[in-house]
Amino acid sequence: MTDDELRHVANEIRKGVLVGTHAAKSGHPGGSLSAADIFAYLYFEEMNVDPADPRKADRDRFVLSKGHTAPGLYATLAERGFFPKEDLETLRHIGSHLQGHPNMNDTPGIDMSTGSLGQGISTAVGMALAAKHWGDSYRVYTLLGDGEIEEGQVWEAAMFAGNHALDNLVVIVDHNGLQIDGTIEEVNSAMPIADKFRAFKFHVIELADGNDMAQVRAAFEEARAVKGAPVAIVAETVKGKGVSFMENQVGWHGTAPNDEQFEQAMAELAKEA
Repeated sequence: MTDDELRHVANEIRKGVLVGTHAAKSGHPGGSLSAADIFAYLYFEEMNVDPADPRKADRDRFVLSKGHTAPGLYATLAERGFFPKEDLETLRHIGSHLQGHPNMNDTPGIDMSTGSLGQGISTAVGMALAAKHWGDSYRVYTLLGDGEIEEGQVWEAAMFAGNHALDNLVVIVDHNGLQIDGTIEEVNSAMPIADKFRAFKFHVIELADGNDMAQVRAAFEEARAVKGAPVAIVAETVKGKGVSFMENQVGWHGTAPNDEQFEQAMAELAKEA
């Protein structure tokens, strides 16, 4: 896909995030919107996946370590054809396969059930190690939040990945600067993020604008060429990206839009189509 086509996909993903959280009257739009461009590139350009065969053995794996941004992943999977886009309107409803956090047992395209922050990267490291052990060719990608990396388990997993030279692993940090209780500086800053991953023997790519598709493409192309070390992409993003009144507002971490806000947000995204 061209960058323009991928930008269109990311815009559709953002619409899906709003549809789901508005219908649920709950959920996490802010971090879903900030990661939409990364989701779009992963599922429409980078990863070897097949909606007709979600469990195919040689597929690339994706672990949403910041599992609360499931609305973004669900919107991506629906856009990619893993299930009907109409299902997004059932987000968090009783009986729906789209719950508040990803469930690998119920939802096509989900490789790992996540939600407890810090644990997703450990699972991704295990998947990458298994591929190395069995001689499999698949790659493993995991998306973390910059608030999430305050968890110590993240760094235990990073230590293992670096020491075992898991060059089939790509860790992406959605560095939007905000978490549920405020800025990461106010809560418990993990800065400098890039230097920490370097200390754990990662090849680090500092992505200056993780909402710019050309830069996203360049980062993943560089990551694919790395041999002998895991990769960490530290992506500077804007929380709530694409919706004017949500951008850089910590209150939209876990708040759903009401009817009026939903209409305004969808109208803004329609202009970007």
